[in-house]
Amino acid sequence: MMQDSVSKVCARMQDLPKEALDQVAAYFQTLSEPTRLSLLNLLRGAERNVGELAQLTGFTAANVSRHLAQLTAHGLVARESRGTSVYYRIADPSVYALCDLVCDSLARRFEQAATARAAFVSSAARGQDARPAAAKRRRSHAP
Repeated sequence: MMQDSVSKVCARMQDLPKEALDQVAAYFQTLSEPTRLSLLNLLRGAERNVGELAQLTGFTAANVSRHLAQLTAHGLVARESRGTSVYYRIADPSVYALCDLVCDSLARRFEQAATARAAFVSSAARGQDARPAAAKRRRSHAP
């Protein structure tokens, strides 16, 4: 019974109408800013207030607040007022699984590119080594 309710909540991108895809795109656009990714990393371990986040990132409190507002608007971060401070924490921990999935995919792509590049460089080096020998052979057969 529980699994049925979960499967109803988990929409698949292929089944979404354009309006829902627009919301998905806005979510990813929120994650496309490196400053926001830094803030999410800092919130991974503990909740923090704007002043702490500003100090840790080196950005102004106003800049950090603006980025936190975006993260909050898309449900990634939750805010809680305590006296004169506002503390932020992760509202949706699944964002870390998504980011880790993307990082793993990029690492595999970079590894494949490095392997292909190494094979190319190795092949090119073997070709250069072979050229002088071929030139010597041509000269020694010359009349």
